[in-house]
Amino acid sequence: MKPSVSKKSFITLGIESSCDETGIGLYSSDQGLLTHKLFSQVDLHAEYGGVVPELASRDHIQRVLPLIRETLDAGNIELEKLTGIAHTAGPGLSGALLVGGSIAQSLAWGLGIPALGVHHMEGHLLAPLLDSSQPKFPFVALLVSGGHTLLVEVDGIGEYKILGQSLDDAVGEAFDKTAKILGLGYPGGPALALLATKGVEGRFDFPRPMIDRPGLDFSFSGLKTFARNTFIKFPKEKASIAKAFEVAATETLMIKCRRAIEQTGFSTLVVAGGVSANLALRQTLNDMAKKLNIEVHYPVPEFCTDNGAMIALAGHYRLPSGQRNDHYEILVKPRWNLEELEAI
Repeated sequence: MKPSVSKKSFITLGIESSCDETGIGLYSSDQGLLTHKLFSQVDLHAEYGGVVPELASRDHIQRVLPLIRETLDAGNIELEKLTGIAHTAGPGLSGALLVGGSIAQSLAWGLGIPALGVHHMEGHLLAPLLDSSQPKFPFVALLVSGGHTLLVEVDGIGEYKILGQSLDDAVGEAFDKTAKILGLGYPGGPALALLATKGVEGRFDFPRPMIDRPGLDFSFSGLKTFARNTFIKFPKEKASIAKAFEVAATETLMIKCRRAIEQTGFSTLVVAGGVSANLALRQTLNDMAKKLNIEVHYPVPEFCTDNGAMIALAGHYRLPSGQRNDHYEILVKPRWNLEELEAI
């Protein structure tokens, strides 16, 4: 059992409910991350082959409060000892965001403490800071998930400049859709990565989208289409098609990261989001980092996907500076530009 936190410590409760995972985290200003709990809805959505927003919202309603109690017990923290609550306000599914926001703001109002809606992707961006070997500002961040592919220049908390983003499918979405084309299970990304380990590298050569033009934007819809056309011609070579897709996607990401590092002159790359758990991507970026003599940081595997710990951390940076939702207003932003955030 963890020791109780001192009264002087600022203790932030984080609530993540942007999509299909309910996450709760507890972060202390003097001890760091105390504990976190996560409930995944993967089994709930598997039979539909993707996230059903209404089902996601209903499941969050059932899970958030029990997970809060479980997290407080695991951290040996009484509810009254909380000094702030952070919840994901966006981007994400409107209904799912409203569940977390309603509970966070209501609970904070009852306790008489501040509550703040934070940016989901800022949570991912900061997740590597939960590790003992924290990256130092400034750095380039590659944020890769089912909903986003972003290259960001990071000069500090809230000091973000988007260098490039996907013009169509996010890379995680392309992984999932390609997996569906190949008849793999849900979630598709991990299933495709597993199948790719059995494929023959070089059997197929997939294009590296948008590397032949200047800039740092991405496009992955064409890569998905190329995979579909290849599968139609070679339906018995799923593993090698999965391998070719993964190699093309990861090399495209690497090339854009290299350009971003060269453009900014920074010596640190941070990679976060669900796709950052992909081992082929990590190996490709590690090889690049060695050649460029730069550092590359990733979250530990449990913090690559959505979680409450990263939301508690984002709140830990913003709540003590006085940021809060005025009058406990429940605000959600299904679409929210990272550059709109206030620097602290």
